[in-house]
Amino acid sequence: MNQPIDHATVPLIDIGGLHSHDIAQRRAVAQNLRKACENSGFFYIKNHGIEAELIRKVLAETATFFDQPEPKKLQVSKALSRCNRGYEPLRAQTLEAGAPPDLKESYYLGIELPDDHPSVIAGKFNHGPNQWPADLPNFRAVATDYFSALYRLGGVMMRGLALSLELPEDHFDGFLDGAAANLRLLHYPPQPAVAQPDEKGCGAHTDFGALTFLLQDEAGGLQVQPANTGRWTDAPPIPGTYVVNIGDLIERWTNGRYKSTLHRVINRSGRERHSVPFFFTGNYDWVVECIPACLKDGEAPKYAPITVEQHLMNCYKRTYG
Repeated sequence: MNQPIDHATVPLIDIGGLHSHDIAQRRAVAQNLRKACENSGFFYIKNHGIEAELIRKVLAETATFFDQPEPKKLQVSKALSRCNRGYEPLRAQTLEAGAPPDLKESYYLGIELPDDHPSVIAGKFNHGPNQWPADLPNFRAVATDYFSALYRLGGVMMRGLALSLELPEDHFDGFLDGAAANLRLLHYPPQPAVAQPDEKGCGAHTDFGALTFLLQDEAGGLQVQPANTGRWTDAPPIPGTYVVNIGDLIERWTNGRYKSTLHRVINRSGRERHSVPFFFTGNYDWVVECIPACLKDGEAPKYAPITVEQHLMNCYKRTYG
């Protein structure tokens, strides 16, 4: 059963203090982040510093791209990329094991690296050049500007998470050095009147990386299931905010203290839905292993150490078969 948004479950956090030179203000925000990460792993943020006009533009370019005919979109198919960049058709991914493929189409973007970059030559997973649509004159500039803005915000939030764990503010700086990230433009058609059993826009899953920043249009459809509740809670769009959630890497790092929470999308709005998640992943060479301060007395680490790259490769293999 779906429930209306409950800010006790998915709180709204003013993160403006993270941009302050006053450490007391940054710590005050970090305290709220800690509560949200321990309780549900999902929260809204406001006063994030991303310009409203840039948000408007990226949603407009997203809709314009997906409004193109399928043959035009397939000119930049992800199948043509060695690093999982470009267009992905409907039903190409299955995020919920045992459910039908997801009723969504998407477009992947990442950090632009030429073929002669050392990381590309070394064959690092998901490292390389983007594909860009030829007939959308503003698409590349808008997507690049938006990616850069969210990338900076990802660094700010990781330093806030360090404070939330009562660690030095620079604790994650090695993880941030050369951090990878992905921008994914998404289009969800309306939920079919006669859908396959368990068919959804996006099946129930947790996110792979460190942090996800979700920009939604007005259609809604995001639902969250905090651990041990068995209840799906709607997380509708709130103007001027992002929905942020903790990914699997942070849950591993904190030994489960911070929650990577199940979520899904069912587009019952009767209209097209567009969203733009930004996945902040981190330095692919970084080894994620339990932070000692997150262990309770006598508690052993739940997860073996793993590099960010190997973790991501495992996740892609699971959802793309």
